[in-house]
Amino acid sequence: MKKFTAPEAWQVACLHAEPFSHLNQLFDLKSQQDWPSPQWLSSHVNSISLQQYDTRFVADETIDFGDKYYEEIIFETHQVPTRSQNWHDLFGALIWCLFPKTKALLNALHIEEIAQFGLKQRSKKRNALTLFDECGLVLAIDDDKWRDAFKSHQWLNVFYDNRSEWQQNLKPFVFGHANYEMLTNPFIGLTGKLVCINVDAAFWQLSLSEQYRWLDDKLVALINDGLLEDNTKMSPIPLLGIPNWHEPQDLEFYQNTDYFRPKRRK
Repeated sequence: MKKFTAPEAWQVACLHAEPFSHLNQLFDLKSQQDWPSPQWLSSHVNSISLQQYDTRFVADETIDFGDKYYEEIIFETHQVPTRSQNWHDLFGALIWCLFPKTKALLNALHIEEIAQFGLKQRSKKRNALTLFDECGLVLAIDDDKWRDAFKSHQWLNVFYDNRSEWQQNLKPFVFGHANYEMLTNPFIGLTGKLVCINVDAAFWQLSLSEQYRWLDDKLVALINDGLLEDNTKMSPIPLLGIPNWHEPQDLEFYQNTDYFRPKRRK
């Protein structure tokens, strides 16, 4: 498998790809001539949510961490340490803007787990929180058959045979900021962790911003109901299989079982 290397400089060209279409529509990200500053990111905190959150993105080097750790700084100060000229932190900040309630909940749950188990011992729940935070992909679906198909690794069925259903009956929303980072220089093998969320007909009539607000509320409810107690309710998804997220996507591409792996037999 190819080792991932992010572009070192600001390269707006990589943001023209389909996986970044939501960021371009909601933040006009591809119009930026250079790395967005923490101040620019902070100006978008409430643009999607329409609520007044006091979260702010602050240059990492200006924060005195003392003996506090990253999650504690966010929890106590509502300041998110943000490294400059860094894809990972840039996308992390944008996810805070898109899913503010869910990100705040994940932060609070990390604090609870650390208080109980300490920094060094990572519980199953904290592992799941981190995995979803880094690699999560939310898929809005109109039928449970799609969830079942993904769980059983019916890749040809969901990606190839039913590619016309995407954006109409299945719609992907990136949650994991590491996914976005790796999509700046995509490679065969790139895989996210899937959470399917059932939506009704009214969802498809919402604007993109409204869809994010709806999903943010739904994720909070699902996580509070035990979605991320461990990793078992997430399933793998080969991200480059999503229609229009890679070229080419012919039959031969989807027949690569090193990437589109069949379900393991128990």
